[in-house]
Amino acid sequence: MGEAIVGEELPKEAPEPESKSDSLLKELDEIRRRRTDGDKRSMFAKKENPVLFVGVMYGVLYGVLILSMSSGMLGQSTAMDHNASTTFLDIGDECNEIDDEPWIHIFPNEDAEVFSLNVYNLPAGYVVLTYNIVEEGVSSSSNATESTRALNNENNRAHAKADYGELDEGNYVVSLSVEMYETREDSENDSIQPMMEKLEKSVDFELEITTKGFAFLPFGGDETVREVRITDPGPRSCWSVQELGNWGYILLVAELGGGRETAMLAGGAAGIPAWWMAFNSLSLSIFSLLIAYPIMYKVYHQEADDILSRNHIIRLVDDIISKCERRLGISIDHELVKVEPRDLSIDIMVPYKNTENTLSDSKTIRDEILREVLEEFALFHVFKPVQLTVRSIGSNQAIDFDSGVGIGVGDRDDEESPENYTSFFEELHSLSRIEDEVRDSLDLFFVRDNTLKLENAVITSDDRIVFVSIIFKPITRFAYFRYKRLASEVEDELRSYISERNKDLLTSQELIVKARNQVSTLADRSGAGRVETKGDKDERIAAVARQDGFGGRMLQTKLLGDILSTVEYTANEKREMINKWGFWGLIVFVWIPFMASGVLVGAMLGLLSRMKFMRVLMATMVGGFIASITWAYTAEGIVKIMHKYKLEAVIPIIIIVFLLAAILHIRSTKNRRQTELFEDTLLDNFHNDIKEKYGSN
Repeated sequence: MGEAIVGEELPKEAPEPESKSDSLLKELDEIRRRRTDGDKRSMFAKKENPVLFVGVMYGVLYGVLILSMSSGMLGQSTAMDHNASTTFLDIGDECNEIDDEPWIHIFPNEDAEVFSLNVYNLPAGYVVLTYNIVEEGVSSSSNATESTRALNNENNRAHAKADYGELDEGNYVVSLSVEMYETREDSENDSIQPMMEKLEKSVDFELEITTKGFAFLPFGGDETVREVRITDPGPRSCWSVQELGNWGYILLVAELGGGRETAMLAGGAAGIPAWWMAFNSLSLSIFSLLIAYPIMYKVYHQEADDILSRNHIIRLVDDIISKCERRLGISIDHELVKVEPRDLSIDIMVPYKNTENTLSDSKTIRDEILREVLEEFALFHVFKPVQLTVRSIGSNQAIDFDSGVGIGVGDRDDEESPENYTSFFEELHSLSRIEDEVRDSLDLFFVRDNTLKLENAVITSDDRIVFVSIIFKPITRFAYFRYKRLASEVEDELRSYISERNKDLLTSQELIVKARNQVSTLADRSGAGRVETKGDKDERIAAVARQDGFGGRMLQTKLLGDILSTVEYTANEKREMINKWGFWGLIVFVWIPFMASGVLVGAMLGLLSRMKFMRVLMATMVGGFIASITWAYTAEGIVKIMHKYKLEAVIPIIIIVFLLAAILHIRSTKNRRQTELFEDTLLDNFHNDIKEKYGSN
């Protein structure tokens, strides 16, 4: 009786004496109890929940602010930018406040080799834009270009583009004049006065033609680029609330797509106020950090008392293997079982023998043991990859469970042939009839169920059992997404249906049904949250326990899972450095604009280094704040320096070099992790031990 319940939870009134002396089992039971009972503290008593709540609220407020600004709900006032320009938030001169008056903004777009000419706060009517680019000292009226456009009450902005792509080097003036009329006919009548005074603005600039950065290479060609340097920009016009809101979207998309540096340089080239660029960058950092970091913390953080040691893991796996041994009807050679917790994975190797009660093949046994292991690991928050290898040994290892060859053949004591052949043939006829009836029931079941198709079926029987093994395939359209029934559910339904239709025949025999979904994956069968494989073969797999909640599922997707595992491997490699520099090192990491740095990566590194929650949050916040402020207030200066020292030709080369270096580094890190994860030393030793004990079979 004691042997039948080893590794299972015992009744409190009759515990086994051995469990009292087993300190590891006691500790596992205590951790299991805490995990099962859950944390009964209130939601706001957990430090990560208020942070998550603040992040959600800040994201909502920021989204409402940008939406209301860009939609014009807050009007067209420039008071916000003007007030900021009079404080320490703006390091430049005080901007010209315009309020609701029409105003002009001119800036170069060097990618398209044009000047963007924008006019804001125009009344409804018909606008005539007259613009030109002439050499300095030449009348701007020569060869002027005219553009017309109708405006309504909702569209109060007009724009045009002045092309400088055909100009030679020299000093030029780009000018724009704006006139408004009620209708187009008014603009053609000289006696009709415009709706407002003519609005004019001109900008002096210097145009230089330089050789493209790759021209010195054999394949570079002789392509040239035109560089514009504004020689007399004058005081900038204050930006309206609506235009700041529009640029809020642009800065947000630019930072998400190309990083903080890309957004700041784009905004600096367009003359966006530094305080507004810093605010948007900080808002994105705050929102992403306060949302993502608490979710990662919930999934991965464990209290010190709940972390399983190496001995805990080995004992837990041994109990699971013993439980599966009885349930699956196999005989495991416990002397050759290997359980090895490593830095990257937990390797489990199980040799077993088929018995007369074994009704599963090697793959099914592996899936069942892996499912039990991953369910327990999910409970104990062990999310390290698990590599499970099972191998059939002994005389019955060649049983084919798909064809039925060898099923029911066990070690029998009675080797003599039966003397009464009459009873033997009667029993054979009875078994044949049972198999026919069961097959008819099987066919009828799949005829009635129009969501499944029977691919293969094996029915065998003896005086003890009737064994039914099937392979089915869902035929529902888009079954990968829509079909949610598990193979175990199909087994239960089929067993119930066959038993009900053949209850008169199945009186003394046990009906056993095994079903397998032909299109199911290892993750489906074992309940794994994520699976990694070595090459195309299914023999070498590393499965991770499934994480609960939306956040956990998101972190186990293919993209985020690969990123997370690579970052975790890098953190393990640099653990000593991270532990040495700690708080200040994390600040510098987030601040310095290296590839793959930022608040989220910094938060993950701090989490993996087991820094305290608030210290990680504070370090990444400070690093992100400094980075946003630094880039926002230096972006315009960087653009000017690039023009002054003609660095545009070198920058593409530097960007490509850094990009290639980052790609090669990420690729080499991933390859090193894969090599270390699937190293063969332990597996080779496992097979050698089996060969030494059982021979070459």
